[in-house]
Order: sequence, then structure tokens, then C-alpha cells
Amino acid sequence: MSSPATSSDREKVVSKLPGWLRQNLKIRAAQHGIEIQAAVEQGIRDWCSLASATATVDTAGADSFSTFLPPGQWEEFRQVVTDRGISLIQGLAQSVQLWLDANPAPDVARPEVTRRIIVCNQKGGVGKTAITAGLGEALAEDPNALHAVRVAKALAKALRASDAHPDDAPTNDPLDIENLPGLGLRVLLVDFDPQCHLTNQLGATPLPMNGDSLTNHMAGDPKGDLRDLIVSIGDTPFGGRLHLLPACNDAFLLDVRLSAVRAREAALERALAPLEADYDVILVDCPPSLGLSMDAAAYYGRRRDGERPGQSGALIVVQAEDSSADAYELLTTQIDDLRGDLQVDIDYLGIVVNLYDSRRGFIATSSLQGWVDIKDPRVVGLIGDLKEQKEAVRMKQPLLSYAPKSQQAIGMRALAREIA
Repeated sequence: MSSPATSSDREKVVSKLPGWLRQNLKIRAAQHGIEIQAAVEQGIRDWCSLASATATVDTAGADSFSTFLPPGQWEEFRQVVTDRGISLIQGLAQSVQLWLDANPAPDVARPEVTRRIIVCNQKGGVGKTAITAGLGEALAEDPNALHAVRVAKALAKALRASDAHPDDAPTNDPLDIENLPGLGLRVLLVDFDPQCHLTNQLGATPLPMNGDSLTNHMAGDPKGDLRDLIVSIGDTPFGGRLHLLPACNDAFLLDVRLSAVRAREAALERALAPLEADYDVILVDCPPSLGLSMDAAAYYGRRRDGERPGQSGALIVVQAEDSSADAYELLTTQIDDLRGDLQVDIDYLGIVVNLYDSRRGFIATSSLQGWVDIKDPRVVGLIGDLKEQKEAVRMKQPLLSYAPKSQQAIGMRALAREIA
């Protein structure tokens, strides 16, 4: 453990603690946003004030553990341990367990209104599907485990450095990485693209053409309950919190079928509304289209009555090259027109620059700077063009379970927190 900034008025102490207890302490302190040393200090203080020792803790396999405590506390603690006739290791273990019992894991912060995030761009090939999957995985990760996250200041540094020093973005500096608890949200990924990329990448099976589908529900011709089509993704790393509504090739006909539907802009909302109570976040992987289906997706992401700005809306995925800029203009024009025509608020949640590689030279670095200069919406994610995402797709596994410590996984977690 590194010395805190106030180490000059604290003393380093070394003892032993069982690995499982040390890990629980590390996770719980992170969940409460405090230093481990502060938790140990409080635990020792409370334990020493008790009339007697607490229940015995199994300290088998205890290993070296060090922390910083106020001057004199360790000596006082050693005296109490001696008076109670137990070992120093047992006393420390009881103190830590006492703090854990007094500070249970906090409940997951759930939104009052189910968040609806529309991942979109008119241009294909920018990686909308990868961002949808990675963001959903990051939102659903275990809240009782620690995961490597690139902190917000690191993203800002990478974006500043990208212009003058292209090789610095995205950053790989370990000092810019924090281990934080997962967000633990219940997430539904909706594959809204007839090409079924999200469905295939996550190892699920596209829905058959002669069965039920999201298209049928949007067109007013359901053949069953939409819940029956949902599949769970990666139960072990995501604890059953990550689900997928697979796509069907019949979505190629969606615009034609929607043309005969009344209030067609609300078709996606009518289909998904019955599912919203089961989820904290619904992410929609949109097709590279500016048709009626995109109108329905954008409308679904509009800000609802009582919903805070920036909770739901459009997350735009681009690349650092010129054609993405052209597609961006087309998409934002469509969304802005929909805003005006229907008098609704559709928030932009930000821009994600995906598949970035500064080695592509001036085109990449200058394009990245162009995205940064937009300011509104701002760049909320910078994801490198690295091999782990391609490997995860080939293996049909979620990126954050296939390569949880990769720079892309770290960036996905940063993105999840940027738009939280």
C-alpha cells in the first residue's frame, strides 16, 4: 500500500491478515470511497472500545499486510490485544471484520426512470456494436469486485496529448488506472440491426424469420411475449444482470412495415415499454440507417417527463477519419429535425471515438482533434484499435470477460462512468 499524502503525521505498521479478509476490506473501502487506512483505523478504534473481543476470525494463511495509522494507535492496540489474551493477527482480523460488519456494501444506485441509450451513426463499420456491447458489459459488472478503470482525468489527458503527441492517446500510464467496484446495473442490449452483428458477436442465435421478433411487435403483429425472446449473456462475470434481445433478419423490412403503422415514431417504445421495469438501462444498437427505424430509435431515447437531462439519449460512435464527420452531420440533422417536428427533447450523451490508432498519422490525429473541438456534444470515450476486441468477437464472448484487463475493457468502464 502506498503512503498517503498525510503520511508525515501517520506511522506505517506491518502485520498479517488473511487474503480473503484483505480483499473484502479493499473492495468495501472502494465501495464507500475511503482509504483502506481510514477503514482500519476506525475498525481498531471501535474494537478497542468494546468490553471484550468479538467472535474469532479464521486467520489461516494470513500474509503480510501494511497500512498507515495515527501515531500511538498501534501501540494502544497491541496493549489491548495483550490484555485480551489473543494474537496480534487475530485482533487485527477482528477489527477489520468489525468495520466490515458496520459498513455493509451499499445498494446499487438505480435510476428512477429506466435509462434508454441509443447507440448510433448513419455510417457502418465505426464499431457501434462493439461499443454497445462493451458499454453494457461495463454497466453490468459485479459491484462486489474491483475492476480496472481509466479515470476521467486520464481521458482528458489523452485527448489533450493526442494533438501534440499522437502516441500518447489512449494513455497506458498505470497511474491513470483505478480499481473500482462494478456498477451492478441490470442491462438489456437490444440488437436493432437486421445484420444481427450484436447477436452473433455475443454468441447468441439470430431469431428465425418465421417466428416472433422485435419487428413483429413494432409492426403491431406480435406472436408472443417479447420477454420469451430475451437471452442472458455471460452469467458468471455479470451475475445474470446482462441480457440480450436478439435480432432477426426480418428487420430489413422494418421501414416498410412501419410505414403502415400509426404513430410509427413510438413503435419501438410501445414494444419495449413492458420490459423497462426489469432493467436499469436499455441500450439499442442501431442500424446504419436514416430511415423510419432510426426515427423510432431516436424517439425512444427522448427525455421523458421527470427524467433528468443526460440520462437517456443518443450516444454517437465515430472514427477519427473524414467519412465519419459526414455521417455525423446527417445523423444530427435527422435528430434535430425530429426534435423540432415532434417538439421533444433528445439529448446527446456524447461522442465515442472508436478504433483510434495514432499510427495512422495526420488524418487520425487531426480528425480526433476535430471531434474534441466540437465541445457539444463532447467526446466521452476514446477506444483504441487493439486486438482484444477482434479476438473476443472471433470467440463470440463479451470483451470484458474475455480480456477484462485490456486497454479496451478499461476504456469501456471509463465510458460507462462518463455517461453515468
